[in-house]
Amino acid sequence: MDTGSDASTSSSPDATPPRSIPSTPSASSIVGGDWPAQAADAIVNAVETVRDRTTTPIMKIARGLVFGVFAGTIIITIVVLAIIGLVRLLDEALPSGVWLPYLILGVVFTALGALLFRRRNAPAPTPAVGSPSKR
Repeated sequence: MDTGSDASTSSSPDATPPRSIPSTPSASSIVGGDWPAQAADAIVNAVETVRDRTTTPIMKIARGLVFGVFAGTIIITIVVLAIIGLVRLLDEALPSGVWLPYLILGVVFTALGALLFRRRNAPAPTPAVGSPSKR
């Protein structure tokens, strides 16, 4: 049974001989290897390198900013609601009107603000004797 795989090698009287292919070297054999794939790999590597050095840090910074703004919004909301709850709690707990919780919280926040204001220009600690100074 003939499968056709060796039909060109069988010797029949009316079979035409196979055409000879000219022996000019192709571009891929001159360069050596699969140069289009190598060129594509070089381009992909260059693009990935540029992306890793530019886009990736920018994306990390943007992601940090988005999460920071989100966290800041949540924290500010929690602080405001906590102050409102504290005023209401003090209003219920103290026998007088709402002016006393406002007065108490005003004194606390003023004292805290004055303390932070005093510390804003605190001098840097001086280095110990014998330690090298950084300049």
